[in-house]
Amino acid sequence: MSPNPNVKGNRLVITLLVCMFIIYNIFVYTGAQPKEMPIMSEKAIKGQQLYQDNNCTACHQLYGLGGYLGPDLTNVISATGKGEMYVKAFLNSGVKSMPKFNFTEEEKEAIVEYLSEVDKTGYFPNYEAEKKPNGWVKIKTKHK
Repeated sequence: MSPNPNVKGNRLVITLLVCMFIIYNIFVYTGAQPKEMPIMSEKAIKGQQLYQDNNCTACHQLYGLGGYLGPDLTNVISATGKGEMYVKAFLNSGVKSMPKFNFTEEEKEAIVEYLSEVDKTGYFPNYEAEKKPNGWVKIKTKHK
């Protein structure tokens, strides 16, 4: 009895799909990597850890990702009328639904340093994004 021709055709299709998947992954994962990732200072890393340990993302966003109770903090350092002093003032005072934290001056400096590093990476919302024909989006960044 000869094998069913549909089974042979199915095997061929599956084999082709697996091969295409492998080739696609080789193309995507062996392509050019970003030239240089920004390196954060030790103080900024400590600030990032404090941001995470105190679950700031539950209420605040970075690049639009996070909670919606508080404002997006991506560009809070460079925003007109805000900046380092603005951030420090809110950290321990608490307003509306933001809890009062008891950060030391060193911890407040670390959080401000972290938010300064985030601020240097780009803009949010990014209204000057360029959509490429291949589906990728080139966004405006603060890096030269």
